[in-house]
Amino acid sequence: MRGEEEFARGAATSVHLAVMSLRIDQDHARFRNIVRGKIRQNLKRYITSGELLGRKGKDVVSIPVPQIDLPRFRFDDRKKGGAGQGDGAAGDAVGGGDPQEGEGGRKAGKDAGQHALEVDVTLDELADILGEELQLPHVQNKGKAKLIDVKDRYTGIRRVGPESLKSFKRTYREALKRQIASKQYDVTRPIVVPIKEDKRFRSWNEVAEPVANAVIIYMMDVSGSMGDEQKEIVRIESFWIDAWLQRQYKGLESRFIVHDATAREVDRDTFFRTRESGGTMISSAYKLCSKMIEDEYPSAEWNIYPFHFSDGDNWSQDDTSLCMKILRNELLPVVNMFAYGQVESPYGSGQFIKDLREHYKTDERVILSEIRDKDAIMGSIKEFLGRGR
Repeated sequence: MRGEEEFARGAATSVHLAVMSLRIDQDHARFRNIVRGKIRQNLKRYITSGELLGRKGKDVVSIPVPQIDLPRFRFDDRKKGGAGQGDGAAGDAVGGGDPQEGEGGRKAGKDAGQHALEVDVTLDELADILGEELQLPHVQNKGKAKLIDVKDRYTGIRRVGPESLKSFKRTYREALKRQIASKQYDVTRPIVVPIKEDKRFRSWNEVAEPVANAVIIYMMDVSGSMGDEQKEIVRIESFWIDAWLQRQYKGLESRFIVHDATAREVDRDTFFRTRESGGTMISSAYKLCSKMIEDEYPSAEWNIYPFHFSDGDNWSQDDTSLCMKILRNELLPVVNMFAYGQVESPYGSGQFIKDLREHYKTDERVILSEIRDKDAIMGSIKEFLGRGR
């Protein structure tokens, strides 16, 4: 009997702790909702300033969220003495000096200040906020049947298992059913004491699921007309494109091609820091992109996203015609979409986007965007990703 009472007390303690944990989770969820609201209000500022890129960790980004009241100590209004100095009265200085005078002789103000709180937000959360704000549709995956991933899913209940997988609700239910059936349950003393036979544990099965893998191939003109400001725009926009597509696909690879008169593959850091000069032959990048896809990314198994950024200058009309031919015959048949972003530059003619419009005005696979400055980045992302391809 004593053992049963101790078990009952332990069960009551577990219930109490579960309720406390639930309340903590609810408070945490409310706080996260407040943070999400603040981030949405300031999302354009975060995007256009590029400050998140420098704060990016492995999986999270630290964001300074303004105007959130922080918890703070308040003095008890019961008269029980001063602040760490024994007896005292309201208005007494802490450590001497004029209580109304601040550091450096400045008078203290009476108005509340505005607080900024740094919070860690996962890239998945940021992608969700971006998607909500821009009303981005989920990507329509293609070619995912040949890649298989095995996951553990909790799909059933067993009578044996580790305590860490014990189902409290199912165990309580079984104990209640047993006590009612055996007439041991007393409504005037409603104590439910599970025994070994009542315990139930969650069980799992291995489930094979098709996986959609994706590759983004970034191409950028790095000739002399593409300055640091233009590259910064490309850098910021590609960060957010990556964040959204990472949310859509389990496996996402990013490849980088730079070109002037010739094209070459580089790593991410070189892609955004390289500055070269010379002429511009866009076809060199398209040829390299096409070869990369043919050699490494069969379209039956991969979702393929080429993004090309340029100021719109090309070496000749003949090379522009070659670009259109490569697009039509080699790239468009195998990619989800082809995105071209034209960054405004004082040195670029801006002609290439006009040529693309002329040749692919009605082709939904070709998505064009003019990016005049940083303020146009959010609109450009919506143009690129808003079709869910």
